[in-house]
Amino acid sequence: MTGLYWEEWKIGAEFVTSARTITETDIINFAGISGDYNPLHIDEEFCRNTQFGTRIAHGPLVYSIATGLIFQLHLYDDTLIAFLGFDSLKFTKPVKIGDTIHARVEVIEKRETSKSDRGIMKRLLQVLNQNNELVQEGVQAFLLKRNSD
Repeated sequence: MTGLYWEEWKIGAEFVTSARTITETDIINFAGISGDYNPLHIDEEFCRNTQFGTRIAHGPLVYSIATGLIFQLHLYDDTLIAFLGFDSLKFTKPVKIGDTIHARVEVIEKRETSKSDRGIMKRLLQVLNQNNELVQEGVQAFLLKRNSD
């Protein structure tokens, strides 16, 4: 399967992923992989006295899961050259154990590069919880193959 070439991404096009529930195991595994053992993520007793009342997922964990959900759409298969970075990324609401998230992306900008075989596409990424509340939002840039046909 081949993903979308630069020419095929249309400004305003939106894509929505399937959903996934955040588990305690996700948070513990991410803490181990990242080394981020902040008590907000791993210490339930500590968290009972915070504004959240319970443990919350790491922001980068939520982003990573959303990225995986997006890649399951196969939009970039064999057409993505590089992720160029974020123009912005905001964590707008905490994600707790048992929350179910999904991602929505919207193409907001495209531009050619000096090389005719590639182009840059920017997208708005929104991660939403089970109540359709925004939990993360960012603008990302990607370098994509152009169709040589």
